[in-house]
Amino acid sequence: MHDRLRRWVPVVAALLGGLAVAMGAFGAHLLAGSGETRAAELVETASRYQLAHAIAALVAGTLRPERLAGRLAFLVGAVLFPGSLYALALGLPRGLATLAPVGGTLFLVGWVLLAIDLARDRRSGPEPTSRGDPRP
Repeated sequence: MHDRLRRWVPVVAALLGGLAVAMGAFGAHLLAGSGETRAAELVETASRYQLAHAIAALVAGTLRPERLAGRLAFLVGAVLFPGSLYALALGLPRGLATLAPVGGTLFLVGWVLLAIDLARDRRSGPEPTSRGDPRP
């Protein structure tokens, strides 16, 4: 299960990055062009955070591929935070906005976990690979 999840995390991150670009274009061209200024602002904010954290999940996977917790926090946050803003922009029930703080908290958790992982790397030095060779 762990290996399968590790393989899917970058795929999901890439899809979320693509969604961020698509939603950013939607907000900039369709919503802003139709005079829906507040909705366009919500979509712009959501897509910016979604894209940043999709990239963060990919970079974290490059730096620490064996560590999943931080990357999962980034990805779940990149669904909940922007998803709630997209919902508000599209006029869906306002109750969905309660997911934004959960997603934002997961962004923060992801950054803290990444920092801890990177600090551990600096403290312990390179870890051996599966063949027993030290990592460069």
